[in-house]
Amino acid sequence: MKFKLSILFSVFVFFISCKKDTAASFSSETISEIFNGNCKSETCPEVALDYVVVKGKKTVAKKINNSIEDYIINSLELGDSISQKSKTIADAANNFLINYEKDKAEFPDIISEYFAEISVCQTYTSNTLFSYELQQYMFTGGAHGYGSITFLNVDPSNGENLSTKEIFKNEKEFRDFAENVFKKEFNISADESINSSGFWFENDTFYLPETIGFNEEEVIILYNQYEIASYASGPIELMIPIDDVLPFMVTN
Repeated sequence: MKFKLSILFSVFVFFISCKKDTAASFSSETISEIFNGNCKSETCPEVALDYVVVKGKKTVAKKINNSIEDYIINSLELGDSISQKSKTIADAANNFLINYEKDKAEFPDIISEYFAEISVCQTYTSNTLFSYELQQYMFTGGAHGYGSITFLNVDPSNGENLSTKEIFKNEKEFRDFAENVFKKEFNISADESINSSGFWFENDTFYLPETIGFNEEEVIILYNQYEIASYASGPIELMIPIDDVLPFMVTN
């Protein structure tokens, strides 16, 4: 497989104060890569990647980078079509292109080329939390492609991924708060059920999605397509001012 590679260095540098009064600095560079298939026509299957690589305290940076790399690789894996999981991003990208060539050989009538667009960027930094937005959009045939957004929330002291329970003091209290905000945002009165406006919450009970992220101004509660509404409805996003959420957080 042929590919083109470009690297944009030193996009940003930020500093974090550790609990032991030790200044730990982390830098980040953005990697932009485009992988194209070995095709003779002007249009080819393509994988376009744009993601951050963290540098700094070695053990912490490695854990964060491994999480980002795993996300990209998993996004490019096409079900059971690959017998063995790719070990690197380049392997995963090239396997994605190979799968198109195999499918094209088996189904010559395929008109549109496969493509994948994946990006990872940092959206929030604090002494106790890094948040990364991970986006992917894939087309592998059919009526339309499929995209999704998720967030990676990390403890910068050790590089470990943080669950919702670890971010919030009391997950139930935050869930109840978020439900009230959700109802106001989507014009659902307090005494109405959460699905009264056509949502698909299981058992007609509000719940937080797996996709919760942060930026410098807001907390992002995001339900991807098909989670609580039809594909045509698109992602359902609730943005809450971060100052309103900080009291619910373990640390900030």
